[in-house]
Amino acid sequence: MEGGNSPNLQLQQLPLATAAVSVQPHTDSFSYKENLIGALLAIFGHLVISIALNLQKYSHIRLAGSKDPRAYFKTKTWWCGLFLLVLGELGVFSSYAFAPLSLIVPLSAVSVIASAIIGIIFIKEKWKPKDFLRRYVLSFVGCGLAIIGTYLLITFGPNSHEKMTGENITRHLVSWPFLLYMLLEIIIFCLLLYFYKEKNANYIVVILLLVALLGSMTVVTVKAVAGMIVVSIQGNLQLDYPIFYIMLVCMIATAVFQATFLAQASQLYDSSQIASIGYILSTTIAITAGATFYLDFTGEDVLHICMFALGCLIAFLGVFLITRNRKKSVPFEPYISMDAMPGMQNVHDKGIAVQPDLKASFSYGALENNDNMPEIYTPATLPIVQEQHGSRGVSAPPYRVLEHSKKE
Repeated sequence: MEGGNSPNLQLQQLPLATAAVSVQPHTDSFSYKENLIGALLAIFGHLVISIALNLQKYSHIRLAGSKDPRAYFKTKTWWCGLFLLVLGELGVFSSYAFAPLSLIVPLSAVSVIASAIIGIIFIKEKWKPKDFLRRYVLSFVGCGLAIIGTYLLITFGPNSHEKMTGENITRHLVSWPFLLYMLLEIIIFCLLLYFYKEKNANYIVVILLLVALLGSMTVVTVKAVAGMIVVSIQGNLQLDYPIFYIMLVCMIATAVFQATFLAQASQLYDSSQIASIGYILSTTIAITAGATFYLDFTGEDVLHICMFALGCLIAFLGVFLITRNRKKSVPFEPYISMDAMPGMQNVHDKGIAVQPDLKASFSYGALENNDNMPEIYTPATLPIVQEQHGSRGVSAPPYRVLEHSKKE
């Protein structure tokens, strides 16, 4: 009986094995479809965000150049930009639920491309056709490179897909690779914060590294929150897991602190430098965080990983060229430099400049910095000396000039 039934059992298992093999290509095609949906949502979101920001900027410029007494928030253009901004952020937020984190993060280059094109056409001053290519050739080359890099990112992006359930996120959160990565990131963040706050290391790389470290945690939590919401909408409720609210609080907190450091960087440095350096640092650290937490590149072959890295490098170069061509803002000089006037010479006191030269100081009337000076000399004072009546009836002069020498 057993020998006669074994061939039947083997014949009955063959169709099942064939069916199992046929399911794998369907799953791969579905995963590529999810990648495409997430990439399109991210591109749409970043494009709409750039349009919204330029609309709001156009609203401010239009009010500043007219005699309209209305505030900016009372104009239709500004509210239209705000609506598009919210719509674009929703598009980017939902894209994290479909595609891997390492694929969505570099697509923020679309916002830089769109802002450059829209700024050239609508926001910038009028240009002459013969000067157009000479002036904006770097921007067009950068846009082309960024588009090529975006295509490579979408084509060779990671193809790992996992349902964002509470169990899966908790399992990733307590994994040893991510715990070690978090420990290293916290140590680096504390060191950078110490040098930034205590040592006054206001370098652009230091500030944007703080932004990038916070941003990596922001995108990790955004993907978890967005994925759990989508899974809940599909019928498997995930909002009753405590990990959802932990990720939500971390997302809001890191986003707020990230915006704070960005605001501080915008007060010290030009927006073009912040855009290029910030994009490179944030994308690199976010991809590292996604690969550590969500294991985005698990199972990918070397060719796909190399082409994905090449796409990132080309996108980095494109964004750098786009922002390189932007005009640098000229800082306000709060004094009149006498050497800037034709025919005028600087006023000197014993060879030391009293009136500061250009780019020497931002304080009116301050002395020019000189390392050879043992001290800074102040202008001579004129103290009032009361008249003294002597026995001979000779009075002292009412004023006396105090001369300063190097020995004093």
